[in-house]
Amino acid sequence: MILSTQSKLPLLAVEKVCKRFAGVQALQDVSLSLGEGEVLAVLGENGAGKSTLMKILAGVQQSDSGGIRLNGELVQLDSCRSAMGHGIVLIHQELNLADNLDIGANIFLGREPRRFGLIDRRTIAKESKRFLDMVGLNESPNKLVGELTIGRQQMVEIAKALSTNAKVLIMDEPTSSLSGGETERLFEVVKDLRRRGVSIIYISHRLGEVTELADRVTILRDGKNAGDLAKQEITHDNMVRLMVGRDVSKIFQRKATPVHNVLLKVTDLVTPTWPQHRISFEVKAGEIVGISGLVGAGRTEVLRCLFGIDRAISGQVELGGVKLELNKPYDAIRQGVGLVPEDRKKEGLVLEMPISSNIGLAGLRKYQFAFGILNKRQENEDAVKMIRQLRIRTPNAAQIVQLLSGGNQQKVVIGKWLALGPRLLLLDEPTRGIDVGAKQELYRLMEELASEGLAILFVSSEMEEILGMSDRVLVMHEGRISGELARKDLSEESVMYLATGKECSLTSA
Repeated sequence: MILSTQSKLPLLAVEKVCKRFAGVQALQDVSLSLGEGEVLAVLGENGAGKSTLMKILAGVQQSDSGGIRLNGELVQLDSCRSAMGHGIVLIHQELNLADNLDIGANIFLGREPRRFGLIDRRTIAKESKRFLDMVGLNESPNKLVGELTIGRQQMVEIAKALSTNAKVLIMDEPTSSLSGGETERLFEVVKDLRRRGVSIIYISHRLGEVTELADRVTILRDGKNAGDLAKQEITHDNMVRLMVGRDVSKIFQRKATPVHNVLLKVTDLVTPTWPQHRISFEVKAGEIVGISGLVGAGRTEVLRCLFGIDRAISGQVELGGVKLELNKPYDAIRQGVGLVPEDRKKEGLVLEMPISSNIGLAGLRKYQFAFGILNKRQENEDAVKMIRQLRIRTPNAAQIVQLLSGGNQQKVVIGKWLALGPRLLLLDEPTRGIDVGAKQELYRLMEELASEGLAILFVSSEMEEILGMSDRVLVMHEGRISGELARKDLSEESVMYLATGKECSLTSA
């Protein structure tokens, strides 16, 4: 029996909450309500205040004013433990696990069952397995979290939240690192929780997910309430219009751009992860080539070898007809190659540093005076230029990157490379955690760069992104390129056919 999502008294009520950071008004008189057994989607562009509001609900941060009520009673959520005690648990968009502990220890961290005063590891293993089964993760509770892929770590986060028997479960971009199968399993879990009376606040930039799961939608814009949508009003156009304050009829408006000579030529590349396969392909100047495939297919591994992070076992890489020796990232950087990594916080940014320093990180030699002294003025000028070009929402270039929203952090990573004028840009999940408006800006930027002769090779798990932005698509399966599709042959069916390891008559040389 599905519990009613309507009640006279909401389970959770947020009343006129305000929050300000370093001269930026993050939230201004924001209100929302959540019923028992209801899935409420909270949407908004990056910087709209979604994450700040969720952190306040989870006790990570405190509001400057306003109130929060549970079952009509005013509550003080002054810590994560306090919020959890009231049955509110936040699943963070960025992973919040201890890599050096096993899965079971992470799930029960701080809540370990004990027997005779000692941690009861047998009970932890048994109970952890039950919650792992709920999210469809077939891993031993004794396996180290650091050995898991990002997608599997995200499933551990969800299992950890489920183990607390939460009344209100906040999911912040829960599918951003998940494969199609893992996403479908998550949807089943969400629907099962709703049937059991658990209330869920669901944040996602994937509007198809919202349409499928949400009972209602609350939308924020510039830190304020922008509107609400009832179940029957939830459409893609309605959500986008309220989020961006304007109609965005077409996200993908890919125009054919002239392609030039082959810029990147990869011949018989063998990655350390898949030593049994040889990979060969080409990318022309002015071309946008997508790499598709299921999670674990080896897409990221190819980019890491091309950027010199991982050393290829064998093979040859040429850029502009010149053979490259890629022993370290600097070898790639000095030849005009830039990489936007999948995990921006771990691999793309120094969060404690300002925007200007992050923009200048990849080009330290460019900004050097004699004796290694940095030309801070030039670095700052380039940062200001990137802020303007990429529309980074910040008071100034001195803003600490950690204080930016996820989408604006991603723009800083991209700006770091554009400041160097690259010839080849490698993008690994470039729109992960970016809202629909920022995605459109990034897609427009990709087209502009391609029209100027830049070659772009990008990995994406979003099918509409692969289909909408690619001139050609290389599809990978278990470490090899299972096929190549020209733009005229692109369809979800043809890509998935190859991604599952089957041959396709549409492949082209």
